[in-house]
Amino acid sequence: PRYASLPNIMKAKKKPLDVVTPDALGVSTASTVKTLKVEAPAARSAGIKVKSVAELVEKLKNEAKVI
Repeated sequence: PRYASLPNIMKAKKKPLDVVTPDALGVSTASTVKTLKVEAPAARSAGIKVKSVAELVEKLKNEAKVI
């Protein structure tokens, strides 16, 4: 990507900004989004700690059916 050079940045500072109001564009500033409900997320179940690699592999094979 191209980077803005210092002379172009200085030129851009001198250019006037055109400010347009929402009324001039014919749009409404009222919110169109309605909040239906707000609730806390469901609680997650606790994890399982394993003591050895063999126990981990056994749980992955039999309980999770991953391996």
